Amino acid sequence: MNGFLIVDKPLGRTSSDVVLYVRKRLPRGTAVGHGGTLDPEASGVLPVCVGAATRLFDYIVDKQKTYVAEVQLGVETDTQDATGQVVRRETVRCGEDALKSVLNAFVGEIMQVPPMYSAIKKDGKRLYALARKGETVEIAPRPCRVDEIVSLGQTGENRYAIRVRCGRGVYIRTLCHDIGQALGCGGHMASLRRISAGIFSIEDALTLEEIDHLAQTGALEAALLPMDAPLASMRRVTVSGDRCAHAVKNGNLLKSAWLDRPVGIQDDPVRIYLEDRFAGVGQPMPDGSVKFRAMLLRTE
Repeated sequence: MNGFLIVDKPLGRTSSDVVLYVRKRLPRGTAVGHGGTLDPEASGVLPVCVGAATRLFDYIVDKQKTYVAEVQLGVETDTQDATGQVVRRETVRCGEDALKSVLNAFVGEIMQVPPMYSAIKKDGKRLYALARKGETVEIAPRPCRVDEIVSLGQTGENRYAIRVRCGRGVYIRTLCHDIGQALGCGGHMASLRRISAGIFSIEDALTLEEIDHLAQTGALEAALLPMDAPLASMRRVTVSGDRCAHAVKNGNLLKSAWLDRPVGIQDDPVRIYLEDRFAGVGQPMPDGSVKFRAMLLRTE
């Protein structure tokens, strides 16, 4: 089995929990990994790489993601989400119009100070480990990019839903915290759901119960997306013939004369096909050849 499984991760499960759940329903020895961590207190789209697709992790993890989060105004917590201890309460004197007025300040290239309860390392130690001991350290702001924030309306008392499109490295709970700061009343992330990650969408995601049913009926393999599905934006090159087949299956350099089209000297990776079989991802070289970066076909 090779391909991608789109899982609708439930609340309370870690990404590793989901990987283990899927692995137990696949043939023994099948490689399985997730394509980007989703915290236990968040639900939604978790791409799971199956078989040779695990070698494509680097090409899917940086894709744009979309989240729906709830911002609870008037209450700050030490974790910046609903799992933490309350550290501040303020009366809320603003509504959705005020919320909308500050959102644009968080769109584009912004600087974020990662939360203490995060997996970032400081002097070799995870920040969350230090935070659990009651320690605090100075954390340098980090650049990140938010492409869009849209208010989706009020969902409760002083609680509002927002949709966020962003790249890798954005802490949505920090975003919610900072929005509360901008409004002067504080705030935290009350809930989080990822609704897309690259081409992977919540509409196509499977619950754990659905995955279990597919496995029991022998239909799980048919639910996998092809390995090249999330790489459609990459340029495609094709090689053919016995000589090229040997080179492809051994991960050898592919000469420019073997390619069906020139690749130039661009830095962007390309998809490589042997006839109509997806063979991997390659890097164009200055002489027009292509060097494998991820090889998917094995020597027979």
